Amino acid sequence: MIVFLDANVLFAAALRDLLMQLAVAGVFAPKWSELIEDEWLRNLLAVRPDLNSASLARTRDLMRIAAPDCLVAPDEALVSSIELPDRDDRHVLAAAMTCKADVLLTFNLRDFPAGCLPEGSPEILHPDAFLRRLAERDGSILLAACETCRSRLRNPALTAAEYVAALVRNGLPITSSYVENHICDE
Repeated sequence: MIVFLDANVLFAAALRDLLMQLAVAGVFAPKWSELIEDEWLRNLLAVRPDLNSASLARTRDLMRIAAPDCLVAPDEALVSSIELPDRDDRHVLAAAMTCKADVLLTFNLRDFPAGCLPEGSPEILHPDAFLRRLAERDGSILLAACETCRSRLRNPALTAAEYVAALVRNGLPITSSYVENHICDE
C-alpha cells in the first residue's frame, strides 16, 4: 500500500516516528515531496525555535534512508489542472496521484473535498482513521510499532500512559484509546 504523507502528519514527532516505524515494518510505503519536507521543517522550526535545524535535517535524512523511494516530484501539468479550496494543496494531491498513492494522510480533510477530487485520486484519510484501520486488521503490528517508538525515547523516557497522552496531543484520540487498552508498563 502506498501512503502519501502531508506535511501536517510529519510535524509532530510522536506521529512522524510511529508512521515511519510502521513503514520500516513494511506496513506501507511512505511517500512525500521535497515541498512537503520543506513545509514541515519550516513550520516546526517556526513554532519550536528551541529545536536545532541541523538535528531536524538529520531526522529528514534518516527518514529518507528508512524509506529510500519516498520522494515524489508531482506532475506539474497535474498540479495546474487540480482545483482545491487551498491552491497550495494542489501539489500535495498531484504528488499523491503521481505516485499512485492508495491513501493521502492529512489532518486537513476539509482541504480535499470529495467534489473537487479528480478521478484517480487516492482516498483522503485522517491519520487517526488510518491507524484505526491498521488496528482493526492486525492490532499487534500497531502495538509493536508503538512499543518500539516508546522504547527509543530517552530524553525523557515515557511511561505507557505518557506515550498515550502524547498520541492524544498529536491528534490521535482513537489510536491512543486503542493503545491505552492494550499496552501496559512492565
